[in-house]
Amino acid sequence: MKFAKPLAVAASVAALATAASAQTTHLRIQTHFSQETLSGQLAAKYVDDVTTMSGGQIEIEMFYASSVVKSAETFDAAATGILDCDMTGGAYQTGKNPAFQFAGDLMGGYTNPYQQMAWLLHAGGREKVNELYNKYGMEFVGWWIPGPESLVSTKPLRGVADLKDWKFRSPPGMETLVFKALGASPIVMDFNEIFTALETGIIDGADAANLTNNIGLGLYDIAKHTTYPGFHSMPADHLACRKDVWDAMPEAHKRIMTVAMDALALHNATINEVKNAQNAKKLRAEGVTLYTWSDEDLLKYREGVKKAWTEFATTPEAKALLESHISFLTDLGLMK
Repeated sequence: MKFAKPLAVAASVAALATAASAQTTHLRIQTHFSQETLSGQLAAKYVDDVTTMSGGQIEIEMFYASSVVKSAETFDAAATGILDCDMTGGAYQTGKNPAFQFAGDLMGGYTNPYQQMAWLLHAGGREKVNELYNKYGMEFVGWWIPGPESLVSTKPLRGVADLKDWKFRSPPGMETLVFKALGASPIVMDFNEIFTALETGIIDGADAANLTNNIGLGLYDIAKHTTYPGFHSMPADHLACRKDVWDAMPEAHKRIMTVAMDALALHNATINEVKNAQNAKKLRAEGVTLYTWSDEDLLKYREGVKKAWTEFATTPEAKALLESHISFLTDLGLMK
């Protein structure tokens, strides 16, 4: 019993030391997804996972549907301190450097999210992307990829011929080059302006998301034509945080954030695969026409993409990322 008091004192000292060393990380993050979409729900799951795994030491305030700044402005808002982290996508930043295109979407280079995640996790992709992000004061944390997207349209989209004079919402970047070359008229606009633009006839269609998120955005209430399975684009949404904020975080918090992103990527890819298949049946029953492009049309599209890769990779960073992807795709037997 004579040791009880010293042991109690030691325990109290240890508890105080632990409390003193505990550090709370508070992050303000914006995503372009609304809370109603599947991606918005998965973003909320990410917040819950991180909060729970950190024992509440990581506090995240999530802003949905680009409620603070426009989607394309999120990266700069985080870099300048208006926010702390950006949960949109790298392709929005191609105006800074075309390399951001290859840090997010190869426009048909990979056929499923597992191949693209393999480049990130097993071919040095995460480090290569971070070399780019660090130059702009940001730290790349991870990707989550819902899979190939489906074009939506108020007109038929049977193949390349139907792209002639087709006005559609396009994200910024290489996509505008590809679709212009195929005869379409891409119009760059913010993600959250798509529904109104479709409703008012400003555009005939849109590259927005996959079937499931398109439903969540209400696009099939207006546009009764869509491509499925998707082929033209498979953007990786990212989480990127301001570098000084990231560097100040305890290593345990960084690890939790990173591992939680990799878990989010798995949940995202798998649930979207299930939901898209289910929703394809649902949309057909509701009178939406789903178009599967022929091998001939897909070949025309991919030839245009490969040409655009070369045209778009105009900086050393872009060339390095593209070469890394092509090397990996060749190793996988997906390119010759």
